[in-house]
Formats: sequence, C-alpha cells, structure tokens
Amino acid sequence: MGRYVIRRLLQMIPVFVGSTFLIFVMVYALGDPVAALFGDRAPDPATAAQIRRDLYLDHPLWQQYTHYMAQIFQGNFGTAFTGQPVLELMGSAWPLTIRLTIVAIVVEAVIGIILGIVSGLRRGRSVDTGVLVLTLIVVSIPTFVSGYVLQFLFGVKWGVVNPSVSPAAPFNELALPGVVLALVSLAYVTRLTRTSIVENHRADYVRTAIAKGLPRRRVIFRHLLRNSLIPVVTFIGTDVGALMGGAIVTERIFNIHGVGYQLYQGILRQNSPTVVGFVTILVIVFLVANLLVDLLYAVLDPRIRYA
Repeated sequence: MGRYVIRRLLQMIPVFVGSTFLIFVMVYALGDPVAALFGDRAPDPATAAQIRRDLYLDHPLWQQYTHYMAQIFQGNFGTAFTGQPVLELMGSAWPLTIRLTIVAIVVEAVIGIILGIVSGLRRGRSVDTGVLVLTLIVVSIPTFVSGYVLQFLFGVKWGVVNPSVSPAAPFNELALPGVVLALVSLAYVTRLTRTSIVENHRADYVRTAIAKGLPRRRVIFRHLLRNSLIPVVTFIGTDVGALMGGAIVTERIFNIHGVGYQLYQGILRQNSPTVVGFVTILVIVFLVANLLVDLLYAVLDPRIRYA
C-alpha cells in the first residue's frame, strides 16, 4: 500500500503541472491583465510597463509560470487587482465552500444511496418506477431554476429558512443551499446505486450467500452493498471538486461569498491572480479526492490489493 501511495503521489506531479500550466496559459496568454486592471481607460504606457514589470508579465510565458509556481510554494498566491492578497480571499472563501460541500456530499451520499438501494431491491415495481422518474426530472431541471424555486418556497413563502445565508454561514443555514447544490449529483448517485445493485444482485456470490441461509440483511449490507458501492464511491469522490468549482450558481443565489462567488467575480472582472489561485487549489482538491477514492477500493472490496 505504501509503495502504491508513493507511486500515485509521483504520478500526480505531472498532472498538477500540466493542469496548472493550461489554466495559467488560458488566463494570462489569452487576455491582457494590465488592460483588465484599467477597464475602459487606456493606461499610460510608462505606468503599464511598470505594472508589467511588477507582475512579472514582461518575461516569456514559461518564465511567468515558473515564477508563479515558485511563489505558490512559498505561500504567496499574488495580489488581486483590488489590492487584497489572494491568500486572504482564500482564507475567507474556502471555509464557507468546504462547509457547503460537506452538507452537499452528505445529502448526496446518504439520500442517493438509500434511494438507490430501495429502487434496486424493488426493481420493476412502482417504487422503482417512481424513483427513476423523479431522478430524471431532477436531472432535467437546471440548478439556477431549482435553486430559485426552493429559495422562494422555503425562504419567502413558507419562511422555513432564511432566503439568504449570513456572512458566517453556519451549517444550519447551509442546509437548503446544500440540497440545491447536491440535487443533480444526488439523482446520479441514486441511478448509479440502483444499476449497480440490480447487476450485483444476480451475481454468483449473492446467490451462494442466500443458498447458505444467511440473513437477508447480512446478504444485502455485507455482500451486495459493499461491491455495489465501488462505482458510487468513484463518482462521489470525483464529485467533491466538481461541487466546489460548480458552486458558482448556488453561492450566487444564496449570497454565499465562497469559492464560487470569488471565481465568478474574478472572471467577471478579469482578475487573473484570483482565478488562477483558486483554480490551482481546486486542481489539488481533485487530485487528492481521486487518490482517496482509489484507497477506499481496498476497503470496499477485499479482492483489491495494491502492490
């Protein structure tokens, strides 16, 4: 296991370098950060040249990237065009998005897996049909539509929750935004769990366990569910980074100043240091989540061993 982890960590290095370099190129090479800083006004040539020197933009692109990565490893993510260090923006944004993502993952995993198990064990019945239709409807509705509808119903009309989240964003206020963020993923987890349960229910090891007279609950949870959860865990693990990066719509609806909000503001104002800094951390989250998912395989399926 230790050798496998070391090998995977080494494999993550070129993936990290390649991903961050592409992001850096798309943000800095396809636009002019100095022009974006001045907006519609034309900057003075001398001032623009000085800013380019200060931002290291007067060097070739590969040198800019090397300089930027060296600064990151020193804990310096640069300064936003507003004058605020990007690291300070991260310090205020990431805790909010992490809490929101935790709520969304819990909702997605618990409700999705339970619905998938119920639907898979009752294949072809009315419950199965109802769950499939419901998940299809959820997948078909865009997040900005479901978000505004649920915000209006639960926050404005019925007054169950606050329509917007306070700046502190405690867990109890993130329940509804977490559900909105998790809805589409929840539907996919439900359908994926249901399909995996149906396929494994016909496997030889399940028939053998039933023939040995094992209790139904043990057959389901000890044998059937553990093997059926492998593709589900893969999806949930890769979905962690997607939820963090895709929280732009949800955070805008509920006025949460998290990662999605900062990315939206950075893209809108062409704030290159903010965009590159936040996306760099998202790349790390994706890589770590994928590594943890691979390690969980051995826990779910004892036949999987890492050399």
